[in-house]
Amino acid sequence: MHKPTRLADGISRRLFLGAAAALAAPAVLRVSKSFAADPVRIGLVTPQTGPLAFFGAPDPFILKRFEKQIAAGIQVKGETRPVEFVIKDSQSSANRASEVASQLILDDEVDLLISAGGPDTVNPVADQAEVNGVPLVANNCPWQPFVFGRNSTPDKGFDWTWLFAFGLEDVIAAYMALWGTIETNRKVGMLFANDADGNAWGDAQFGFPAALAKAGYEGVDSGRYTPMAEDYTAQITAFKNAGVDIVVATMVPPEFFAFWTQAAQQGFKPKVATIGKTLLLPQTLETIGAIGNGLSTEVGWHRTFPYKSQVTGETAPDLCDAWEKETGKPWIQLIGSKHALFEVALDVLSRAGDPGDRDAVVEAIRATDHETLSGRVKWEGSPIRNVTKTPIVGGQWMKNGDRFDLVIRANPTDQPIPTEGGLAAL
Repeated sequence: MHKPTRLADGISRRLFLGAAAALAAPAVLRVSKSFAADPVRIGLVTPQTGPLAFFGAPDPFILKRFEKQIAAGIQVKGETRPVEFVIKDSQSSANRASEVASQLILDDEVDLLISAGGPDTVNPVADQAEVNGVPLVANNCPWQPFVFGRNSTPDKGFDWTWLFAFGLEDVIAAYMALWGTIETNRKVGMLFANDADGNAWGDAQFGFPAALAKAGYEGVDSGRYTPMAEDYTAQITAFKNAGVDIVVATMVPPEFFAFWTQAAQQGFKPKVATIGKTLLLPQTLETIGAIGNGLSTEVGWHRTFPYKSQVTGETAPDLCDAWEKETGKPWIQLIGSKHALFEVALDVLSRAGDPGDRDAVVEAIRATDHETLSGRVKWEGSPIRNVTKTPIVGGQWMKNGDRFDLVIRANPTDQPIPTEGGLAAL
């Protein structure tokens, strides 16, 4: 019997767990300027440790971008009130995310909750906000698990919780636009975990299976694997036996390291591997090395995005250049989406009149019409209650000397986002 590699697990802990402590944002971000009035508090739940810590990696950098706006405070009924961000680590646990969201609501008495980091972070925080009647704005989570995973429907929606992100239909469109640029046998191996993301992506009705069949692809479902599994021999064998040319998955880094390393060891070499979530970061590619060249993924933000922040005045290239200068590392697409989350939070509270009036904050959210670095955020007129969508395009990681560059290969949206060539086979 094949013995699964243990290399990936050790690498993932070092890069994505141990490093998180050094990058962790302060528990409370405030400025030294004194104000007579009480602060307006924004509660952020973010995974700073654990396998989802890459979602929280941009937090300290992005918080720094907003220090000037925080220092100026917010005008509330003729007086200037300071702004505080109270930050809690979800530890990449849904239960912990729920617990710290409750703390932010009941102990810290925040005026607005914000969150990002996939359904396992966003949904439990949103549930606490809904139960306690506290406004929440979130992103970086597909709308299907946000809505259906919380026992609602697009027409019913919620009273207190709002999302700007994307839908699985947008990810699917981006993936198929990528696949349409290369010749394959149209056999697609599906690799999804038994978790909120995996079950949404693999849902027979609104996930990949139905979309693949409709587009003339043959889906090969390997079944749900247990989250953080270490051995993917069964799935690899199924894909090899079916002769799949394309693999589609949504995985966290430790899972992907194990799967992709074992695929190489077992001689499974598809033409295309399009992987959600874990390929957001160039560090993932740097960790696995040459066998990562040519991997593809969805792109929710890129340095070529044509938008400008109305809050800080920064463009996408501005933000990427600042990140690389301050961190010494290649830019990551999560800096754009996290920047947009803070932009919307401050914009909403500046228009709410009284941030302590929760109904007023909800009305301000509902009336939002704001261009962020991730695109325009406007909930009014959306066919999905409490959800508005931002663009998703398709990209491919290409090795460039000693670094990997993310190149946009397909744009199925109506947004003016440039593309460069078509998908190159692995």
